[in-house]
Amino acid sequence: MADTEMDIDHPTHTDGHHKNDTRTQAGAVAVRSIEGWIVLVTNVHEEATEEDVSDKFADYGEIKNLHLNLDRRTGYVKGYALIEYPTLQEARAAIDGANDTKLLDRTVYVDFAFMRPPLGVGPHKGRGGGRGAPAKGGRARSRSPGRGDGKDGGRDD
Repeated sequence: MADTEMDIDHPTHTDGHHKNDTRTQAGAVAVRSIEGWIVLVTNVHEEATEEDVSDKFADYGEIKNLHLNLDRRTGYVKGYALIEYPTLQEARAAIDGANDTKLLDRTVYVDFAFMRPPLGVGPHKGRGGGRGAPAKGGRARSRSPGRGDGKDGGRDD
């Protein structure tokens, strides 16, 4: 199951053009989770409650699920929330409407939680990935000390 890719909804508009509704603030392509679109809210005040977050984000659409993780030691919010919306339009409305706004006197930042980076960015540089041939003549993997250099690695075989 880990080898399968998630589907991406590509919205089309009545004029026939694709709008970049699935693009994140950083330019990556947002990816839908199994049941909906998950929005990540960062810089959440440590004393915020689920009700505070829900009140702010319910204006943008139906909230299917909301996670406000607490620190086990202190009992305060860790500083982020995950909100799931059933449709891309609701998630996009929440991102556009709530990003860089105040929640309990702190500016919160909102974007898609799951994304696929733009092609050519990141360690795998595109779709291939894996540990294939080394790039630009370098080694694919590090060698164990004492192996491949004619030494026995300190063994008394």
